[in-house]
Amino acid sequence: MILIVSVLWFFLPAGLGNLAPIIAAKIPVLKKYSHPIDGLQKFRGKRILGDHKTVRGLIAGVCAGIITAYIQMILYNQFQFIRNFSLVDYGTINPLFWGFLSSFGALFGDGVKSFFKRQLNIPSGKSWFPFDQIDYILGGILFTSFYVQLSLKLYIILFIVWFFLHPLSTFIGWLLRLKDDPI
Repeated sequence: MILIVSVLWFFLPAGLGNLAPIIAAKIPVLKKYSHPIDGLQKFRGKRILGDHKTVRGLIAGVCAGIITAYIQMILYNQFQFIRNFSLVDYGTINPLFWGFLSSFGALFGDGVKSFFKRQLNIPSGKSWFPFDQIDYILGGILFTSFYVQLSLKLYIILFIVWFFLHPLSTFIGWLLRLKDDPI
């Protein structure tokens, strides 16, 4: 059980970074920042990323990841029990860099998946199992592994935990009317 808590805590900046664009899209004052990251450019006659990958989402996601990392650092420094399960020593890392790598990696993974969805003519928003569930995990792991390395066992546990957390969070997002589909 402690390993599950550890990988949840470790990957929280990436997970919340991946969730933040969905929430930011529902905030009226942020609507003006909904410019597509791909600048409406095409590759092989198809949009590179599509309308749902926006500057607003990228900024919101990265900010969420950085804020999460700073909160984790504060809690880590304040509470021994957090230091007991944390896989990251917040006394030796830069939370700005950690939060950026985690969240940008997750969003990068999501963007790569979106590129392939566009190229395969899979409509934006349509479920693409299992890639919708693993894109942000693989991206987050890739980017953070340059800064903090885990054992293979921990990466496998992280992958499994966050893989199964994704449908649950999607369903909750649907209940809260943040998502259009429950899965």
